[in-house]
Amino acid sequence: MTRRRVALKVDCDTLEGTREGVPRLLEILEARGIRATFYFTLGPDRSGLAIRRIFTRRGFLTKMIRSRAPSLYGWRTMLYGTLLPAPMIGARCEKELRAAASAGHETGVHGWDHVGWHDGLDRMSLEAIARDYGAAHAEYLRIFGAPARSSAAPGWTASARSLQVQEERALLHTSDTRGGTPFFPSAGGTAFGTLEVPTTLPTLDETLAWPELAGGDAAQRTFFRRAVRGTEVHTIHAEVEGRSKALLFSAILDDWAADGVAFVTLSEIARESLARRERVPVRQLSRTRLPGRGGEVATGWPEAEAARG
Repeated sequence: MTRRRVALKVDCDTLEGTREGVPRLLEILEARGIRATFYFTLGPDRSGLAIRRIFTRRGFLTKMIRSRAPSLYGWRTMLYGTLLPAPMIGARCEKELRAAASAGHETGVHGWDHVGWHDGLDRMSLEAIARDYGAAHAEYLRIFGAPARSSAAPGWTASARSLQVQEERALLHTSDTRGGTPFFPSAGGTAFGTLEVPTTLPTLDETLAWPELAGGDAAQRTFFRRAVRGTEVHTIHAEVEGRSKALLFSAILDDWAADGVAFVTLSEIARESLARRERVPVRQLSRTRLPGRGGEVATGWPEAEAARG
């Protein structure tokens, strides 16, 4: 029988999500004895600038309307970097970041300027990518006192140049892509040696925008209960599951636990794969579109995402 396991990947994109959502998620996870992997954005919160995606990313406006984005993320977040100054997340949220590590969770780097990377990576030079990525790692080191062992690209946005910069960090693994099993990415004619552990399940902020799941929490719970087929990586967002959707997320976790689903961490999956390194495939990095998400995301398994969709 196939083991059903879920690794929870927690993306912390914004000041409000980190300050309010992380403590709530720590409570939810502690109550259930679950360890997760938290990825922190550490530089300026310029979330208000994401409004530009209405004009640059197909499907973004539809997603925002269907998912009721203001209720998910909050109005302050949607104004940071425009009408409100962009706060520095790492400097403002050191207590919340350290609390995640103190509670026994894994932590890693999500990014420095989340919106800047997500929307502008393809226009960034190698030097600019190195500065941005380096700033995030330096801030992580300052806060935690030790280097990060993994990172996860904002918005699953990766390129040959970003992989080149990541490779210099000697990380245990990354989690930059969507779909499929762990692999070693290849891009720009180079095969990279840092293991990639993809997110495999749809995210809640995506499924909330699916018309077929418009039946409310019950429909969401039924979908996620049936979605776990083997070993899955499920990305949640501190801004969503740690705030307005905390009760729904708690119910999804309880449904999985009732069905015998086990919880593991991303590093456990990575170490299992690296123990059989010769069996890990090399996959070409490409881009794909996902239902409920505006724009494209990186993937090494486009056929896996097509099959799941």
